[in-house]
Amino acid sequence: MTTVNVHEAKTTLSELIARAEAGEEVVIARANKPVVRLVAVQARPAARVLGLHEGPAFWMADDFDAPMPDEAAWYGEAIEPSKKARARRSR
Repeated sequence: MTTVNVHEAKTTLSELIARAEAGEEVVIARANKPVVRLVAVQARPAARVLGLHEGPAFWMADDFDAPMPDEAAWYGEAIEPSKKARARRSR
C-alpha cells in the first residue's frame, strides 16, 4: 500500500492510476491523514444468457393449484383430491 499527499497525487496521477491498475492499493492523504483509497475497478461479469440450457425451463404439476390437504381445515370444508391426484398417489 502506497500513501501519497494530495499535491503529490496531482502531479503523479497517471503513475498512481497505473499502479492501482497493477493491483496496488494507493491511499491519498490530506495533511498526512488518509482521505481516499485509489483501487482498480473490477470488470463486471458477463451478462447471463436466458435459454442457455436445453430442455424445458421448468416443470409444473397438473394439480399445482389444488388446495393442500390441511388447507381445507382453514376453511372448515372437506376437499376431495382430484382423480388425477389420486391416480398419481396410487402409483
